[in-house]
Amino acid sequence: MKNNPIIYAVSDSIGETAESVVKATVSQFIEEKFDITRVPYVRDKAQIDKVLEEAAHHKAVVCYTIVSPDLRDHIADRALALDVQVVDVLGPMIKSIEKATGMLPRNQAGLIHSLDHEYFKRVEAVEFAVKYDDGKNPMGLLKADVVIIGVSRTSKTPLSMYLAHKRIKVANVPLVPELAPPEELFKVPPYKVVGLLIDPYKLNEIRSERLKTMGLSDSAVYADVKRIGEELEYAKGIMRRIHCPIINVSNRAIEETAGMILEYVKKNQERYGEN
Repeated sequence: MKNNPIIYAVSDSIGETAESVVKATVSQFIEEKFDITRVPYVRDKAQIDKVLEEAAHHKAVVCYTIVSPDLRDHIADRALALDVQVVDVLGPMIKSIEKATGMLPRNQAGLIHSLDHEYFKRVEAVEFAVKYDDGKNPMGLLKADVVIIGVSRTSKTPLSMYLAHKRIKVANVPLVPELAPPEELFKVPPYKVVGLLIDPYKLNEIRSERLKTMGLSDSAVYADVKRIGEELEYAKGIMRRIHCPIINVSNRAIEETAGMILEYVKKNQERYGEN
């Protein structure tokens, strides 16, 4: 049985970049399968020697992303001695930029993958938005930075995800006349709730298109203008009861509506001393 060619993706960080380069390269060889071995967090010459010796044994290629000039030189020397084909992904680029700009590189591994506080906040906010989307779990309403309410197809979910990438924890609740809102909604401070309204005829267009994409008739009650009007009146009543700010999203892009919500959040954080 023929063994697949082996390619080592070696890195002083997690090895994601080196492996991506390898995968992009082997995709050009459609008649052959390759075994890709990722070797992350390489920190010393002993680790390098071990990988190169294995590569020599298997007649493998080594692709590496190493920022240390000393380790890069060692790889080049040992590879030459062992007759191993190696590809330095970062070295030539670093040297070219250094030569062109006169700037000195930091030569610090893993900078592209630095997981700082802001990164974790973003991930946490995205997970929150997914968990508390579309009224799935009312308990999340009391934990949210913002609660978005509105009838179906007023962009509650896209807004939640957009704001999550701005590190805002968002929960959203659909307002349906036949379904009473969760009690927790009325326990959320009004300044944390944002209501979305839309022109009924605009919503009719949006819902009709939605039904078509699902292979359903656009004459369904879901897209009926009279039904939509009833839903919007019901939603207005809930919003008046809460006394929350209301945004008409009829002719607004997601980014514009999100910007308005971010302004609300900023003002309220300053006003109520929240972070």
